Amino acid sequence: MVSAEWTTGRKKAGLTQVTAARSLGVSQPYLSQLEKGLRVASDQLARRAARLYKLPPTVLPLPATQDVRDVSPDDLQRRFAALGYPGFEHVRSGAATNPAEAVLNAVVKRDLDTRLVEAVPWVLSTYTDLDWDWLRDHAKLRNAQNRLGYLLYLATSAAPEGVADALSKWKMELEEARLASEGTLCRDSMPEREKTWLRKNRPEAAVHWNLLTSLSADRLPYAPH
Repeated sequence: MVSAEWTTGRKKAGLTQVTAARSLGVSQPYLSQLEKGLRVASDQLARRAARLYKLPPTVLPLPATQDVRDVSPDDLQRRFAALGYPGFEHVRSGAATNPAEAVLNAVVKRDLDTRLVEAVPWVLSTYTDLDWDWLRDHAKLRNAQNRLGYLLYLATSAAPEGVADALSKWKMELEEARLASEGTLCRDSMPEREKTWLRKNRPEAAVHWNLLTSLSADRLPYAPH
């Protein structure tokens, strides 16, 4: 959370500095320093403030490069559920996660269930105010830019016009970093026979992003038909 989010969040919640500080378990002078950008809150305090002020998950702290951890498919499903993905309405979600982190958690997985992959374009098109620079840079660090580029293509194809324009700008930023090596869309254990078939039958956009996948925009469960 940046200083402006501390201030506007508190005011939108209708709280004074004294009341907010008491609820957050900090002193009023300390909260004032946070709002002025003179102090940096701990991740735990920022999460408490986001809940208290009912701020979107895009303000939640993102981990440093060395702190990005691998998450299990079940944990990733809960993260998508907490973000409101309609395909996981039945899943009991845990604490909210920044959508940029949830997307990264997905695109770097060697193997991932298709239902989880399908959730990523929805997250990208729903949270267009996520920290794109962080997501882009961390995906490139892990050579996952082709996967992210293709998922942005799917999100753009399924999103309303205004949202699609924003996503297209992100996708264009990945064009210059597109990897020439062949990969899969989170299915690295794919049998060789299936790979051979996909090289001839995958969507054109998958060819462009050098990915072996049959997932297309019209197969997304939330895509307009």
